Amino acid sequence: MPTRTVLISGAANGLGAAFLEAYRKQPNTHIIAIDRSPIPNADHANVQTLQVDLTNEPSIAHLSHTLATQPIDLLIHSAGIRGLVPALETTHHGDVAACETLEAMDLATLTNTFAINAAGTFLLFRALLPNLRLANKTPKVIVMSSRMGSLSNNFAGNRAAGSAYAYRASKAALNALARSFVVDVPEVVWVLCHPGRVETGLVKWREEGAIGAEESVGVLVERIEGWGVEDSGGFYDRFGEVIGW
Repeated sequence: MPTRTVLISGAANGLGAAFLEAYRKQPNTHIIAIDRSPIPNADHANVQTLQVDLTNEPSIAHLSHTLATQPIDLLIHSAGIRGLVPALETTHHGDVAACETLEAMDLATLTNTFAINAAGTFLLFRALLPNLRLANKTPKVIVMSSRMGSLSNNFAGNRAAGSAYAYRASKAALNALARSFVVDVPEVVWVLCHPGRVETGLVKWREEGAIGAEESVGVLVERIEGWGVEDSGGFYDRFGEVIGW
């Protein structure tokens, strides 16, 4: 059986680390794990680690050069940030809402969140298109998005509506970018997924009701295997339910 190559972004912690642990155990699977931080617990024969900064074009160009003619069968994009105002994460520890309000939000937080969650994602996907096109079977790109990026989910009748300016807007932009890839690169399957409220390290404390990354990924791995050409361009939760745009 030929070896399948899975590239996982954001592999140093949270969902990315859980995906790395799940896929490295699968037979005939080679993992390329990337993150801007060093990736711990990745000393396995079938795991290759690379440090990549999504906001740095030379860093992404170096990744593209390093991988050269390496086929990628599955790309799981887990890299991203929550978009809270950094200073308030300390002064309002434990209160996510206070760190992303209309009054609190600033240009630096907005810009950094967009740079990582949206612009960096675009640069990464574009750079890896040659590798995806080398796959023996139809390649897949699975994007860890968020229900908070859904415009229809953010309305006055929804108790969770409003606020979260950097995160909501950057994830909506991420969704729009992925939808354009669906049109422009139809030979690749592109699926957007909301993994649930997961304890990932994006917030500096455990949020009430958050599930473990392993629990989310345990469901998602099976879901990812089932998604195919007919699902390309879809936006789903981890149980396969459609999320409105």
